[in-house]
Amino acid sequence: MNLPRQVRVVEVGPRDGLQNERGPILSAEVKANLIDRLSACGIQHIEAAAFVHPKWVPQMANSDAVLARITRHQHINYSALTPNMRGLERALEAGVDEIAVFAAASEGFSQRNTNCSIDESLERFQPVVRRALDHGLQVRGYVSVVVDCPYEGAVSPTKVAQVSDALMQMGCYEISLGDTIGTATPGRIHTLLDAITPFVPVTYLAGHCHDTYGQALANIYAMLEAGISCFDASVAGLGGCPYAQGASGNVATEDLVYLLHGLGIDTGIQLDRLIKVGQDISADLNRMNGSKVGSL
Repeated sequence: MNLPRQVRVVEVGPRDGLQNERGPILSAEVKANLIDRLSACGIQHIEAAAFVHPKWVPQMANSDAVLARITRHQHINYSALTPNMRGLERALEAGVDEIAVFAAASEGFSQRNTNCSIDESLERFQPVVRRALDHGLQVRGYVSVVVDCPYEGAVSPTKVAQVSDALMQMGCYEISLGDTIGTATPGRIHTLLDAITPFVPVTYLAGHCHDTYGQALANIYAMLEAGISCFDASVAGLGGCPYAQGASGNVATEDLVYLLHGLGIDTGIQLDRLIKVGQDISADLNRMNGSKVGSL
């Protein structure tokens, strides 16, 4: 079986996970401690913050303070979500290594998530990406609802390919394909990738699988078979999606690492330490641990 020998795990719990958790806003100290402990597990790419309006994402309101408190390591990539130029300016001031921009593959989700059409969202991102690249930052692109949309149903793989290609042409070094509501199955993943890879090489692609229907690991395996070697994951399965009712969090990082190590794939991550981090942040949030491996 021709699977990747190494996989890069992008830990999105401190941003994509925490921003969708209900309850009081966690302090900058708690968030910074989470990021530092994740870095001590061997994770080398952490999505640490989002520079968005606090009215829409209140849990990310203290992102500047979080990045000011973390203990930085040169070998770790600290990234942040930046939807507009103001967000980029804040990210630059905070000293991030990379920014991320996001588009949707359905018009309905784009309108509810960014209050504009897909084409308008891509147009808005162009000056943000150019400015980030001019400042020496890497730019990562997200595509949401690549399989199903909560408002429109099944999403055309051709549309996903078009949006992914637009982000790559804009200057994104990697495109993360988001099964936002977690309804994908391996067969649909193969169909999706067949449509995308003629336009966007598999080396540019990453997987972002939510586990609403319990299919995240199966879908990740299908992506591994296709040659994808980067996956987003959220410690303890933190998160959900505010624009997709009922969607559960990202695949738990602990469960992803357990799968990869069981396949003989190197991640550089210490699973035992990661499990403890997931247990502790779940206790901090007074929630069930969303990781199967971390709950044993």
